[in-house]
Amino acid sequence: MQTSLVLTVLGPDRSGLVKSISEAVKAHQGNWQESRMVHLAGQFAGLAHVTLPTEQVDALKQALQALQQNDLQILVQQAEVTAPRTVTPLTLELLGQDRPGIIHDITHQLANLNVNIEELESEQRPAPMSSELLFYANLRLGLPEGITPEDVQGAFENMPDPLMVDLTFA
Repeated sequence: MQTSLVLTVLGPDRSGLVKSISEAVKAHQGNWQESRMVHLAGQFAGLAHVTLPTEQVDALKQALQALQQNDLQILVQQAEVTAPRTVTPLTLELLGQDRPGIIHDITHQLANLNVNIEELESEQRPAPMSSELLFYANLRLGLPEGITPEDVQGAFENMPDPLMVDLTFA
């Protein structure tokens, strides 16, 4: 029987970090299903979904615990694989004047529509003709039944500080 795990990794970035985690997974007959990993502000942050034989779970946890040194933290959680919900996938790009609270405003608009944020990537970008900072975000969303891409676009365009919205169907 197979067990599905989600590994959360956080700590100072260094060469070979992902290699050492992948070696531990492989050594315990694990299969790396998917991952999202990033270097951010000198830190490494990563999520990985792995599957492995149930009888190997405790040994993998011990191997990963042995890797936790120099402020590296690895959290292991068993994942419940559920049947996918019926949602419409949507990729959304936002661009606007950067300001405090902008992520809160974006997530508030999406929560009001009961939209699931599956992935969020954001950064500050310099405006082409000035030194102003612009806010840029790329989101992968799951729209619930009854919510259209136009509903999402309208929610952002009708904000007090409207954001430019580019919609792409995934």
